[in-house]
Amino acid sequence: MEVECIPFKETGYFSQLICDYLEQKKALAPFYHRYPLAENFDDQIQEKMANFPKENRTMLVAALKRQYRDVATSKATRKNIESLQDGTSFTVTTGHQLNLFTGPLYFLYKIVSTINLAKKLNKEHPNNHVVPVYWMATEDHDFEEINYFNLHGKKVLWNRKASGAVGRLSIEGLEDVFDVFAAELGNLGLTEDLKTLFQKAYLEHGTLTQATRYLANALFGEEGLVIVDGDDKELKKLLVPYAKTDILEHVPYQKINKTIEALQEASPDYTIQVNPREINYFYLKDGLRERIILKKGKYHVINTHLDFTKEELLAELEENPERFSPNVVARPLYQEVILPNLCYIGGGGELAYWLELKSYFDEVGVTFPMLMLRNSALLITEKQSEKVEKMGLKVSHLFMKQHSLINKKIRDISNIDIDFSPQKKLLEEQFQHMYELAEKTDKSFLGAVKAQEVKQKKGLDNLEKRLLRAQKRKLKDHVVRLTELQNELFPNQSLQERQLNFSEMYLHMGEGLIPLLLDTLDPFSKDFTIIRHE
Repeated sequence: MEVECIPFKETGYFSQLICDYLEQKKALAPFYHRYPLAENFDDQIQEKMANFPKENRTMLVAALKRQYRDVATSKATRKNIESLQDGTSFTVTTGHQLNLFTGPLYFLYKIVSTINLAKKLNKEHPNNHVVPVYWMATEDHDFEEINYFNLHGKKVLWNRKASGAVGRLSIEGLEDVFDVFAAELGNLGLTEDLKTLFQKAYLEHGTLTQATRYLANALFGEEGLVIVDGDDKELKKLLVPYAKTDILEHVPYQKINKTIEALQEASPDYTIQVNPREINYFYLKDGLRERIILKKGKYHVINTHLDFTKEELLAELEENPERFSPNVVARPLYQEVILPNLCYIGGGGELAYWLELKSYFDEVGVTFPMLMLRNSALLITEKQSEKVEKMGLKVSHLFMKQHSLINKKIRDISNIDIDFSPQKKLLEEQFQHMYELAEKTDKSFLGAVKAQEVKQKKGLDNLEKRLLRAQKRKLKDHVVRLTELQNELFPNQSLQERQLNFSEMYLHMGEGLIPLLLDTLDPFSKDFTIIRHE
């Protein structure tokens, strides 16, 4: 095994906002609390210790024991759950949707990053105990985002009607999914392990929440991972006062909108990830998860006939807090209220919306967690690596857009120079003399000179493109081999981790896959990791 690293900003797959965050640009300092450097965790621990009530720990541990009641739990996970009662124990957390059979490969990277961060912090802070947590997004209702995974370039789809929180869905129709999955796997090598895992997770449990917990526990339970389901009445009780300030006073709406304005002022290149609503809660029942809005003086649940007066809504919130489901803006606060959390580990899109939330956390007096970009990796076989070397390339070149990569390769191997940059520079110098002449004689000719320059540059561009196309035809074999290799490693012109399911890698690597990731990925790294394996 060999490991190579390239900076995230050189991959071309990460936003300007995230690249600037990794470089700790001063413009972003107001939008986060502490940057996740090893030396900053001491202060984060002390602050969270002083700002996390003991009764919250008691409710958390009780809820986790209920949630794990019928789960075969490892000794490490049981120990971690018990430890959370102690005021010196903390969590580091990642979250993810309940994607079918883990969904994209980066599901593994998120959890591995979290486990490895906990290990490092436990080593560096022997007087504290840090627990890795996976927060299941059980209350999401976008079924189309989670009802499939990709295998061998094909979509394995759970085709059924669904509404409400996905975690509450029954396993109806998953027998058919298993049949498709099993047929695609065939009967060679490690396929039986994957079939058994799918069967036990999805065909022997009642809901998608239970199935996902089983799956994540089977993959990472021995590492002590603790899995949290926020769709829990007792835990929701801790959210009630914050839900009131949201629904009645619109605090996050006001604070986050100001933060968004400040982010846009910091840089026009920063894309806003989410926008707050005046009310950031859904009303949740089986088969129903719809937004609450203020309409004609009453609190209305859209797409229903449900209306509440202010008094009725407050009574409902107190008596049935489990019926109030936070949206993407309010959920992070819920997480930090019920967990003694130090750090959130997420992808670029997640960190982008977390960076909008700090002023809201400050306003309601909840410690803002450190924000760490999860590890990203490209898994490449030795055979694929050899192909790259034979082509005279580096693996880092494969991150280029395909047309740019092909053009680079054609220029490298062509016996003629297809770069007209010198000609363009010479043309610019010649036209500079013409601009000077027009200035001295008749300035009305400046426009004509400019038009002629643009025309001739465009002509050179066209000639360059035609020559490249001609060379591509001449060197077609090289182009075909190169594109085939890049398409293997970057399916659909995207990062491998966003397209492939872990099962595809498991077929190559077996039980060694997760240990390899645990041994290789460093949560404090600011680089994209390339892992060469057999």
